Amino acid sequence: MQKLLVRWVCNVIALFVAAWILSGISYGDQWWTLFIAAAVFTIVNAWVKPILAVLSIPFIVVTLGLFYFLINVLMLYLTDWIVPDFEIKTFWWAVLAAIIVSIINGLLNMFLPDDDDRRADTRRST
Repeated sequence: MQKLLVRWVCNVIALFVAAWILSGISYGDQWWTLFIAAAVFTIVNAWVKPILAVLSIPFIVVTLGLFYFLINVLMLYLTDWIVPDFEIKTFWWAVLAAIIVSIINGLLNMFLPDDDDRRADTRRST
């Protein structure tokens, strides 16, 4: 549960940065829309994305991973479809947003401790 909460906070930051940089991404005038969009995006990435990734392994292999990036774009579109005030104007804005969200989440994850590190620390201390 804590890991999901950390992912949600990272996605709030990543979606905020994407909306701040790109004029084609919008969460309206209210912050709660951004929080809801990040929650939906987190849940979609945790449950739907792994299923789609497994089902599309042949496409991912043939396209050398490019199709996996398109799955990321699809997750943003799914969030757009579920959250009414979260809006992505065109496919290319979604592509740019997926790049920004991936970069921001990657940078944030560099500063967060890994679960394996936490488990190793608790084993050493006992």
